[in-house]
Order: sequence, then C-alpha cells, then structure tokens
Amino acid sequence: MTVLEAARAWLAQDPDPGTRAELSALIDAGDLAALEERFGAKLEFGTAGLRGELGAGPNRMNRVTVMRAAAGLAAVLGPGRHVVIGYDARHKSDVFARDTAAVLTGAGLHASLLPHPLPTPVLAFAVRHLGADAGVTVTASHNPPRDNGYKVYWGDGSQIVPPVDAEISAAIDAVGRVDELPLNGPGTLTELGEGIVDDYLDAVTALPLGDARDLRVAYTPLHGVGAATLTDAFLRAGFESPMAVEEQRNPDPDFPTVAFPNPEEPGAMDLAVALAAKLGADLVLANDPDADRCAVGVPLAGGGVRMLTGDEVGGLLAEHVITHTSGDRMVATTIVSSSLLSKIARAHGVRYGETLTGFKWITKAGPGLVFGYEEALGYSLGTDAGLPVNDKDGIGAALTVAAIAAAAKRDGRTLLDLLDDQARRYGLHATSQLSFRVADLSLITAAMTRLRADRTPVLGGRAVERVDDLSRGDGGLPPTDGLRYRLSGDARVVVRPSGTEPKLKCYLEVVVPVTGTPAQARAVADEQLAALRSDLTARLGL
Repeated sequence: MTVLEAARAWLAQDPDPGTRAELSALIDAGDLAALEERFGAKLEFGTAGLRGELGAGPNRMNRVTVMRAAAGLAAVLGPGRHVVIGYDARHKSDVFARDTAAVLTGAGLHASLLPHPLPTPVLAFAVRHLGADAGVTVTASHNPPRDNGYKVYWGDGSQIVPPVDAEISAAIDAVGRVDELPLNGPGTLTELGEGIVDDYLDAVTALPLGDARDLRVAYTPLHGVGAATLTDAFLRAGFESPMAVEEQRNPDPDFPTVAFPNPEEPGAMDLAVALAAKLGADLVLANDPDADRCAVGVPLAGGGVRMLTGDEVGGLLAEHVITHTSGDRMVATTIVSSSLLSKIARAHGVRYGETLTGFKWITKAGPGLVFGYEEALGYSLGTDAGLPVNDKDGIGAALTVAAIAAAAKRDGRTLLDLLDDQARRYGLHATSQLSFRVADLSLITAAMTRLRADRTPVLGGRAVERVDDLSRGDGGLPPTDGLRYRLSGDARVVVRPSGTEPKLKCYLEVVVPVTGTPAQARAVADEQLAALRSDLTARLGL
C-alpha cells in the first residue's frame, strides 16, 4: 500500500472520532510527510508492551492500536482465560482500558476491570491475588503528556519476558480489521470494587515497618494517581498523613507544573522541596504518575533538600528488608545499578542476583527473592512470605522509607547518617547518570557503533580492564544492546539506549574507601565521576 491507501484503510476501521478527524485532515491536505511518519512504521510490541505518542496510525497510540494489542493477547491466551485490566489518568487511558475489556470478552475471555485510575502496583498485585492468567495496565509511566502505553503482565504478576512478548507480537500482526472483531461477549466482564484496593493496602501495610511513626512528610504524586492510595497506606500503617503539594495532588494528564513528569528530571521536585521547607518536613517523597517508582529527599539543617539516588535508597531498603526477614533469601538488582547490593548481600549471608535492566528481569532473578531494585527509583519489598507485589511498587517503597526515617529520627539521626554508616562499612559507592535525549534515533545507533570501535585503554583517567559487549551476551546475560566497562579501582560504566525513551543512557560508579570522613570521600568521588562524565561526553559526540 501507499501511505495514502494505508491511511484510508485505517480511517475506515477507526472507531475514534478524534483520530478520524486528525487523519481525515491529513489526507485532505495531502500531507504525505505527516502520513509517512504515522504509517511508515509501527509501534513494536516488546517486553515493555507498547508506548508512544497519541494520534492516528500504527506508529501512534490509539484505539485501533490498543484493540489490535488486546486481540493479540486474547489469541495467545485463548478463551476462558482471566485478565485483569488497570489504567492511569492519562489522556485516553480509560477508553483504552474499556476497549481492551470489550475485545477480550468478545474473544471469550473473562476480564476484570479495576474500579478507577490506580497505581500500577495495584494492577500487578491484583493479577496474582485474583489468580488471573494475565494483566494489562494502560500507562506511559513518566513519559511526556502526549504519550500513552500498554503494559502486559503474566499470571505471576510480573511483566512479560521473552518468548511471550514475541508470541503476542506475532498474534497482533495477524489481527485483521478491528471493526470486524467481536466485542463484549461471549466472555464476561467484572467491574471490581474498592475491595481490591483494600486487599492491596493490607498487603503493603504488612511489610516490616517497625514501630516508629513520628515523621512529617512532604509528598508529590506529580499529577499522577498515587496520592489517594499512598495516603491511605500511611494512615493504615499509623503514620501522619503526608502533606501533598496542592498544585500536583490531583491527577492531570497535561502535567502542567513540570516539563517531564519524572522525579529524576531537573525541576520536577521544586514544589515538593518548597513545601518541605514550609512544613519543616523530616522527609520528602514523590511518586511518578503511575506510582510504581519512589523518589526520596532529606531536608538539610541549613536549608534545601538532598535528593537521594536510586542506588542510595536501594542500599537502605536492602539492609532494612534483610534484617527484618529470615531464612534462605535472595536480593537482586540490575547490571546498571550499584555494586553495593552485592556487598550488602555478602555481609548478611544472603544470595545475590544481577539481571538485565527492568523489573521484568529482576523478579525472575531466583527463588526466595525478598528485595529487588533498579537505580531508576524502582523497588520491590517483601517479607518472609515473599513479595506482595511482583513488580516495582512506589507505595510500598515510600511506606518503608518512611519507617526507616522515623526510626532514625527517634535516634536523633536522618537517612543521611544511615548512608554514612553504609559508606564506612562497605566503602562509598557513588553513582551518577549521564543521558542524551535525541530527536533522531540513528544518532544513538551511530554513537554505540563508535564506542564499540573505540579501543582506548583509559576512560576518565582509569584503566579499562575489561569491556563486555552486552549485545553478544557477554557476562552470562541474555543479549541486549549495551556496553559495560570495568575500570581500575572497582569503577564501572554501562552505556545503553533507553528502552522507553529516545535517550542514550550512561551509568557510572566509583568506589572510594572512607579513610577520613564520608564527606571527604564524597568529594573525591564527585571529582572522579566528573572525569568519567567529561570523557564520555567527548567520546559520544551527542
């Protein structure tokens, strides 16, 4: 087909008045460039499901794309299977969730729909709790407002991994016109009530939280769906209700106060920091829009807030979980996270696992998993009975961080003091990120090609002791596009394209023994990380 023919064929089956009007206008204007951009490629279904910009055509998120995805999932599962469906508060999320239910029940499956926009971890919990065969959540997490996405979970409550993703993708490709799909029966639809949220709250408030509760928290859900569920969790656990940033408390798909609704992005935490100063808060917490991630900040005595890295929070949570669980246990993280977790595990006599990036891999690390984290602010915490949520959980993480901070406050200390304790025990593991956002994805491909050809024996002033080309499966892991540099002095650099955004990401770590004060060690680490960032920036040329 030409792009015009493809656009007309799409228009004939599109049930959405908005995208029909968009597409009709482009066809009438003969805007071949815009049509080529929408129809010259398609969103590929992978282990992250689908994610992309809203709009008409196969290279956009829209009702046709979503219905095709649901039909593909239905074909892989087969009639009679049970799928739980959740959604956030982004543009079209509720519509996409309803379309998914209509297609699944039309294919003879049973669908259970969460009662309203809810955090992604509620969906992940519900899949396993209800004994479902799969789950779907409509969310683009922390992507820009123009995006939406479609994430699939399997019956264990974790995100799909190969080969299931490829099977679903092939089934999607075999779907015909969506206006010919049977909808709304013979399968059945159950609209779940608040009971499923209560069950989730019971599970996360059963995490080991100690008995300290005196803590004042400044919080932001960044216009997402986390506020109500997090507040309920805190109150059930006996904490004071966190004080939310008023301008960001309620869900808003336009995310009007932030450039990117991601707590890691510059400026995203400014309102929460200002609220913490106004309240005299002990702790600053944030969720991303679908509340599966958690950011943590510590107010400083002299003013301002020190935001902790995901690796710092991961180290604190790991020791807390390990000391509050028993038996044969495992903790796990990814190849781009700090090596600190391996040393914590060794010191406490628990097993350690290292996986590719993404919680879909962390939750498959091995039996007895009681804690997993990724440096991108994702954490899953468990008890002796295992993980209540088999995915990252920004609500459970926030609750546990608050428990740790309250216990420290009772002793006249803060989370920063606990980080200093860890630095003295294990050495200061300082991490940093360097990322390059591009408009043209070919720039990332070219940069990775240059790096693979670069044989320079020194990086950031450190000897390159080994380079693992992760695309070949080096290091005993499944192949993925990335390079891992092992440098002298236990330093490490990993470079990889982002799986969800048009970014090239670099993950840096240096390890500095604490022979004086932790502050002195951090100053040394900052210099070493700066040297690595400078060298990488020059080599990548982005």
